[in-house]
Amino acid sequence: MTQTAFLNPPRAAVSTHSGTIAGERFLVLDSWRGICALLVALFHFPNGSAISQSAFIGSSYLFVDFFFVLSGFVIASSYGNRLNQPEEVARFALVRFGRIYPLHLLMLAAFAGFELLRLMLPQLHGTGAAPFTGGFDLNSLLANLLLLQGVGFEDQLTWNAPSWSISAEFFAYLLFAGVVLVAGARAWIWFVAAAVTAPLFLLGFSTHHMDVSFDFGFIRCLYGFSLGALLTWFQHDSIAGARRALARGGPRMDWTLAEIVMVAVIVLFVSLAGDNDFGIAAPLVFALALFLFAHEGGWISALLRAPFMLTLGALSYSIYMVHIFVQARLINVAGIVERKLGLGLIGDFMLRGQPATGFGAGWMGAVAIVVMLAATIAASWITWRFVEMPAMAWFRRLSKRI
Repeated sequence: MTQTAFLNPPRAAVSTHSGTIAGERFLVLDSWRGICALLVALFHFPNGSAISQSAFIGSSYLFVDFFFVLSGFVIASSYGNRLNQPEEVARFALVRFGRIYPLHLLMLAAFAGFELLRLMLPQLHGTGAAPFTGGFDLNSLLANLLLLQGVGFEDQLTWNAPSWSISAEFFAYLLFAGVVLVAGARAWIWFVAAAVTAPLFLLGFSTHHMDVSFDFGFIRCLYGFSLGALLTWFQHDSIAGARRALARGGPRMDWTLAEIVMVAVIVLFVSLAGDNDFGIAAPLVFALALFLFAHEGGWISALLRAPFMLTLGALSYSIYMVHIFVQARLINVAGIVERKLGLGLIGDFMLRGQPATGFGAGWMGAVAIVVMLAATIAASWITWRFVEMPAMAWFRRLSKRI
């Protein structure tokens, strides 16, 4: 069985992780991934500081849609011309499973271990739900183990809450592979249909605008993923050619101006659209940003190629997956210190109109943010080095046996 490829680039794409097209790496897009992961971590951190209370951070859940768009772009550019046989689809599914599942499993084990600790040490119960209840019950643990927590099987966020998105994304991977295998060169029609109908569905059925996860998370993912795949299909040659031309001349002021405007548009859009139906345009805004920064033409792109920014990009998946656990344990430690020394580290406050318990306002809240980000990055380096990288290598070797 042979099919005309969804993409037919002049050279085979080689990466299964970083943004690539026709064998070229898009380092700036990796850096963007790291920035977005940190912004999502800030969104989730219960903190009374002006930073956390700002409209921009309060709507930064939208940066999850950047991940979806970028995933569609990366997967389509890397695999769009390589899924012509069932065994290729099987290898693809295995590699993608190996990319996301080992760290997901580790974090589930970490959360389950802490629930066991709470069960054995009543002083850790706090004022919350009893161990292994609510979002940490055994039924939802099974759903998480099967990667079903983001495709409509749960009625709330459970265990490692951000993992709903990798559940949705994994099934988007499988759908992409199936469509490309069956439809071949006509696959783009299906992605156009998804990119058009998904936002209409969300507008018609979601009461939380784009802030959907366990309920309509797969639809949200499919929307952004399809846009990213289409961007690859329509702009493949123009991006690759323009990048090579720009590389010969260095950063240009016209591209720098465009990048500055794009960053301003993102900040303004996220600040204004996070709590209303205008948020439905988030994947479109991020697709435009991805297209611009894929050219790596301006000075902002040059800054995003700095070693620290590239490191953040490499750690982005770990940052996204570990940050909730790190934040929760920081609050636990601060609570113990609070009871022993009475320093006023932890308190109750209103966060974006909702009651929350966490670190307070003022300088204490700002210091807590710095500590949280540093701890998250440190933990992420450990999981990236000792879980992500070895697992990815092992699954790649395994896929070659198919």
